[in-house]
Amino acid sequence: MTLWRTLTAALAGAVLGTLGAGAQAQTGCVPSAHRVQSGETIFTIAEAVYGDPEKWTLIYYANEVALTASVFQVKPGDMLIIPCETVSAQADATPLRQDDNAELKLLTGSNFAPFSDRDWQGQGMVTELVNAALEATPDPVSYSITWEDDWSKHLFPMLDQKQFDMGFPWYKPDCDATPDNDRCANFHFSDPLVEVLVLLFVNKEAGFDYNSDADVLGKTLCRPKGYFTHDLDRAGREWIRKGLITLVQADTPQACFEQLRAGKVDAVTVNVFLGAETIDAMGLRGAVVPLQKPLSSEGLHVIISKKHWRGTTFLYRFNAGLAALKASDRYNEIVAKHLGIFWDRMKVN
Repeated sequence: MTLWRTLTAALAGAVLGTLGAGAQAQTGCVPSAHRVQSGETIFTIAEAVYGDPEKWTLIYYANEVALTASVFQVKPGDMLIIPCETVSAQADATPLRQDDNAELKLLTGSNFAPFSDRDWQGQGMVTELVNAALEATPDPVSYSITWEDDWSKHLFPMLDQKQFDMGFPWYKPDCDATPDNDRCANFHFSDPLVEVLVLLFVNKEAGFDYNSDADVLGKTLCRPKGYFTHDLDRAGREWIRKGLITLVQADTPQACFEQLRAGKVDAVTVNVFLGAETIDAMGLRGAVVPLQKPLSSEGLHVIISKKHWRGTTFLYRFNAGLAALKASDRYNEIVAKHLGIFWDRMKVN
């Protein structure tokens, strides 16, 4: 069983009949529209179109504006864009990217697949989005990308001391609620390159339902040490600040899932990709499942130091290029390609 198949098996046959063979054929595919039928979910539609419910993220990201609030709760009559399952590993040419004497110097790191990783196709989804956005900027300039896999060095000192102009990809804290946060106080953030869903992962037989925040009160959640917690304390929630939940911060994602299996925590809360990857690596498929309602949606951004004398100019140029990219088909093509690659890697042989 794949990670999401338990959520879809009962409805998959009906959806296959509804969508028909034409919607399933991916050879020579062009994006299509689908009107949601009664009983369908984003999982069953992915099962019908791609043959794998795990690829629901392709549909989510192609319909992100419409699905941000509800994600899995599609309703009969909703219109969804069904993107092609693009599996080509070819990345776009990057004529403006050069190692020496580049006007704009960017910093990133590996071990954050599918978003940024030197060993990933195209060096990751966000890396390709950054390349494409910089190509689409008004008056584009040459740029370089340097890889430093020790992420603890990126913000301080490397970006703060302007050893590099911009860095990516970074989560943005709730700067309205915590303006003194180091990232908020010292860096400007671009518009989000992509939104990442944070889910609750539970033991399959736990009987833990998450329909509203009230269902989480009194629970013990595990999130790895060093990961952000601002979504747990956002306005109207304040779970940690008010002691409404118990937060366990284990050393690693694997340690969190070990505590879950041992019954020491009620749920693990990490992003959908890290959760799926960790469950796969630990052999927990079928034993640990994600709850359908997302805990939060967090953007990944390019950042630049507020001390940078050209910070506003660079950020304006990048945001303009990103807006142009998002208005084109290329944005969805890049995202769909990397999502397809990710879920294909998660398949059981």
